[in-house]
Amino acid sequence: MDLMEISVKRKMGREEAAHLLRKLADSLARHNGVDFTQEGVKVNIRVPDEVEVEFEVEIESDESSIEVEISW
Repeated sequence: MDLMEISVKRKMGREEAAHLLRKLADSLARHNGVDFTQEGVKVNIRVPDEVEVEFEVEIESDESSIEVEISW
């Protein structure tokens, strides 16, 4: 299969970001996958029972970040 990449970056409030993460977590737990829609194209990504999770925190004086990567 050819590489397909969906990348979206936008500003949102902290509460909206938390809602987005809850929605993703609920989809993984209940539906064994995640749906994404990009430019009118809907993609369903099936996720197996076991995955590898990488969690990274970066703290700097002017900017900090949390990165969560799920792969299989």
